[in-house]
Amino acid sequence: MKKHLQTFAIAFFGVIAAMIVVACTQVATPPPAAQTQAQPPAAAPTTAQQAQPAAPTAAQQAQSAAPTAVQKAQTAVQPTTATAAPAQSGAAQATNRGDIRIVVVSHGQASDPFWSVVKNGVDQASKDMGVKVEYQSPTKFDMVEMARLIDAAVASKPNGLVVSIPDAKALGPSIQKAVQAGIPVISMNSGSDVAKGLGILTHVGQTEYEAGVGGGQAMGKAGVKKAICINQEVGNAGLDARCKGFADGLKAAGGGTSEVLAVDLANPTESQQRISAKLTSSPDIDGVLALGPTGATPALKALQAGNMIGKVKLATFDLSPDVLTAIQNGDMLFAIDQQQYLQGYLPIVLLTLYNTNLNTIANDVLMTGPGLVTKDNAARVQALSKAGTR
Repeated sequence: MKKHLQTFAIAFFGVIAAMIVVACTQVATPPPAAQTQAQPPAAAPTTAQQAQPAAPTAAQQAQSAAPTAVQKAQTAVQPTTATAAPAQSGAAQATNRGDIRIVVVSHGQASDPFWSVVKNGVDQASKDMGVKVEYQSPTKFDMVEMARLIDAAVASKPNGLVVSIPDAKALGPSIQKAVQAGIPVISMNSGSDVAKGLGILTHVGQTEYEAGVGGGQAMGKAGVKKAICINQEVGNAGLDARCKGFADGLKAAGGGTSEVLAVDLANPTESQQRISAKLTSSPDIDGVLALGPTGATPALKALQAGNMIGKVKLATFDLSPDVLTAIQNGDMLFAIDQQQYLQGYLPIVLLTLYNTNLNTIANDVLMTGPGLVTKDNAARVQALSKAGTR
């Protein structure tokens, strides 16, 4: 009897050992979708494998479930990673953060009140992530020069590129060179509607037309019937979309109308004069929307000089200390806040994680706005604006 028990135990443990070997072999085998090389003919099953058919069935069930989850995850990320960065041929992928170099090329200058906050976000992210970042921009709104800056950045083979896209027709070819070179690209601020088509990983910002619609609806609710939209960069697709959205939102809110007034970004005195002249020649205008602080400040001065504060309602996109003070004083209805600090900060974080961990996000547009800053919350935001983060 003892001999029979020993024989049974040996056989039993032999079968268990064989089961473990088979299960491990099956788990180690790549999923069917990943097997691209020809496989050799399967060896004839051993006696132990024939003796325990139940174990392979369980292992096969676990194996078949795993590829399904992997395939689902791969499907989710393919629209971004497969399109935007097929291979790191332009610059070797860096896993050490200290070796990562990212170039930012924006159409706005860091001396501008709005873009200085963007650059502050870039600088802080560079410090927090421990990566090297270069911030570049043309000396003025110049798409030819901006395209040259992008081309030069691509030639330097950075580990990542961040761009704003105010004019996809002018900048698209240069951006696509970066994508084709295997450089991961993220767009920010302007270009939400064209980023995916250019092969960009994701866009960080707001959708400009919808933000304009919201501004028009808010002005309409305030009673505005005839407005002007002050555009300091006519030809900038994002700003043009804001004015279009504003007109549509104002019409939807109460049948109001709006027209575009072009001003010179580099000449605030002339901008103020143009706004004053328009308000004087069209006294039925009861609303003004600026597309940024560089347009809002001349507009505010024009209203003050013409004693029109309260008679003509003023609002703007984006924040500055002057804008926030005007809101607190009741001289401005609201500011549409796109949180530009995040537009500088987040692309650096995302490109760092892409380089070190191949992380991507599923969103085509990572929304940072719009939100409204009104008299109710302007004081809290103003303290942050003075610190350069809002």
